[in-house]
Amino acid sequence: MSNNNKMTINLLLLGQTQSGKSSAGNTLLGSMDFASHLSPCSVTAACCLGRSCHISGFARRQGSELTLQVRVLDTPGYPHSSLSKEQVQEEVKRALIQHFGEKGLHLALLVLRADIPLCRGEEEPTVEFVQTLLGPNWKSYTVILFTHADQVEKARFSTELYLHTASDTLHKVLHSVQQKYIFVDNHARVPKEENLKLLRKIVEFIKQNNYQTLLPK
Repeated sequence: MSNNNKMTINLLLLGQTQSGKSSAGNTLLGSMDFASHLSPCSVTAACCLGRSCHISGFARRQGSELTLQVRVLDTPGYPHSSLSKEQVQEEVKRALIQHFGEKGLHLALLVLRADIPLCRGEEEPTVEFVQTLLGPNWKSYTVILFTHADQVEKARFSTELYLHTASDTLHKVLHSVQQKYIFVDNHARVPKEENLKLLRKIVEFIKQNNYQTLLPK
């Protein structure tokens, strides 16, 4: 946070290829900063930082309105269709230091598709990747971000029913991040409302960490 009336939050997007990272990043920013489209191969090959406009009146503190700016770092998916684990890891580490090295990272958003079941063994490469990047405190600074939430609604699942009937593998991942999760509809009819709803939930998780950041190494 820069002063008493302004707040800047730094977010990192991580996840597999075609999980919806870039689209989720656009929803977070309220813009179209990141390329996002269906592709038979990975779309993102290099990290990219996006910045939102300053959102006035987002919240209040001590009677004064807060102005919020969001900075989102989009990353190549892992596993990637053309880059090795080591290449993706080095690219993300470099970008973390470059963009968040001074102020630190508020949250990493581990992006999973809500419309595709998470099967046994599929989570291990991505979770290990997050652990390697963020270190021993990764659990406190990681939130599961479910994309394609519109498909969950179409299937007549409530959030509670979806999670209740989810695989043991997904429950294991949720438990590891202390049950922190968000559902996002990247095709919402009113994008601005979805943007603000998502940001309010993220700020609540940041409050749980007392606004502390994780400094990249």
